[in-house]
Amino acid sequence: MTAADIAKPREDDQHTLFEDAQGLLFGTIMCAFALIPLRTLGLITGQIAGFAVLVSYVTGWPFGWVFFAANLPFYWFGYKRLGKKFMLKTFASVAMVSVFAEWFPTLASFERLNPVLGAVIFGFATGAGLLAIFRHGASLGGIGIIGLYIQDATGFKAGYVQLIFDACLFAAAFFLLPLPLVLYSLLGALVVNLVIAINHRRDRYIAM
Repeated sequence: MTAADIAKPREDDQHTLFEDAQGLLFGTIMCAFALIPLRTLGLITGQIAGFAVLVSYVTGWPFGWVFFAANLPFYWFGYKRLGKKFMLKTFASVAMVSVFAEWFPTLASFERLNPVLGAVIFGFATGAGLLAIFRHGASLGGIGIIGLYIQDATGFKAGYVQLIFDACLFAAAFFLLPLPLVLYSLLGALVVNLVIAINHRRDRYIAM
């Protein structure tokens, strides 16, 4: 799925400002909460969030700051390719996840968590959060936007760009993390993608 799939809702599928606000708040809270079991277990995920998690593990830098900074180069591309509204909503969503991801671990923790269950919880919570964010015309990462630019320039599909990025990310993780953690991480990423693939159908959505 690319940013183009979520940025332009149908004309009969517009939301009020309040609906967008609560949808993005729900989505970012879910995604930030999902990072608690992920980071507790030392797992990673895909896209820019996965990159930020891996950098935070290696350097000790706070995930929220890395995630926010890693997304900065993509806002101009998002504005040019997908419009001002998409860019502003995405900036707000990334900022909220960055703040919540550093705040929530001070409010909740897992003393005992099976890694399989943790990966599945992460996948379901993240999938639900991303669905809400997509539903309200925003995203949490810039790789899809760059993919669209590459697709426009070369014809190479944006989805393949995202797949290549994730493949490189997990390949790096194999050298930096224990093998079982990488495999559990792949399970979590699979659950996220299945939740989105099964549930994200714009033709099924009807704004109420």
